[in-house]
Amino acid sequence: MLIVLQHDATQAQIDQVCDAITELGFEPRTMPGGQRTAIGVVGNEGPIDAGRFHGLPGVLRAIPVTVPYKLVSLEWKPARTVITLDNGTRIGGEALTIMGGPCSVENEVQLMTTAEKVLEAGGTVLRGGAFKPRTSPYAFHGLGEEGLHLLVKARERFGLAIITEAMDVEGARLVAQHADIVQIGARNMQNYPLLREVGRLGRPVMLKRGMSATVKEWLLAAEYILSEGNTQVILCERGIRSFDSSTRNVMDLGAIAHVRTLSHLPVLADPSHATGRRELVTPMARAAVAAGADGIIVETHPNPAHALSDGQQALLPEQFAEMVKQVQTIGTSIGRSIQALRGAA
Repeated sequence: MLIVLQHDATQAQIDQVCDAITELGFEPRTMPGGQRTAIGVVGNEGPIDAGRFHGLPGVLRAIPVTVPYKLVSLEWKPARTVITLDNGTRIGGEALTIMGGPCSVENEVQLMTTAEKVLEAGGTVLRGGAFKPRTSPYAFHGLGEEGLHLLVKARERFGLAIITEAMDVEGARLVAQHADIVQIGARNMQNYPLLREVGRLGRPVMLKRGMSATVKEWLLAAEYILSEGNTQVILCERGIRSFDSSTRNVMDLGAIAHVRTLSHLPVLADPSHATGRRELVTPMARAAVAAGADGIIVETHPNPAHALSDGQQALLPEQFAEMVKQVQTIGTSIGRSIQALRGAA
């Protein structure tokens, strides 16, 4: 439930409403606005009698929130969330955000070469896995903390923000000390202790949709993060599992458009993991932007044939640059442009 106060409501009246919510065993969330204050009720699983609040001084109306994911819903917050990173990147605004980089951080030369090309192409965020969840226990699982230090070095050299994945609670704390965005991968979308932890760390979080997750489950996973006080959450569609083996996953473009009608959170697309095929990444990046994505996150590698992970879906640097140009064309046609890095030519 969302309780909207009159424009001239006093602080004492706001406190009285909060006390009434607390007495019911729920948690009040005060949301000051330009014209009036609203107070959200968190913690209830069923409906609340609006009559408990209508008679309180200063209350204009009480509005039921009909979806189970309250904090992430447009009913709760009609204004779209915009997340601003330290390098000036704004995720969720009118401009499109481009994130690029290798699947795994392999060594300094590989990462610095890639970072330079991402910057030249128009990217503002560098992706790269320091900790890699792999299906096989014998595959390359990342450089760990050494990879984090290399990502920080790339940020210092090129000014790109960095995003990298956390796989467990302890790792999330370490990643949050180094990265601008903590990524929660598809395999961990419903790792609830991890979601609660990143909700307490004070860093922006990118939450990828689980391989077989419904949109409702995806948004409820985001609700876990917001319920711990972290409102800086980015949703990422990365494809869902299917019976068809012609692509790695099925990229759900409809989910991108649909989520924008349900949630105020920014939503990005990952056509690399969605398709698993280099030649399909650019067409699906274009389609994602046309469907309403606020940006894309794409894998690129200076030598994909020798990549230690997912080389088959990584774009060559020149392909990445061409993809950005094509995405810009689509963005222009719908009134959006690619965001330039602050101070970049």
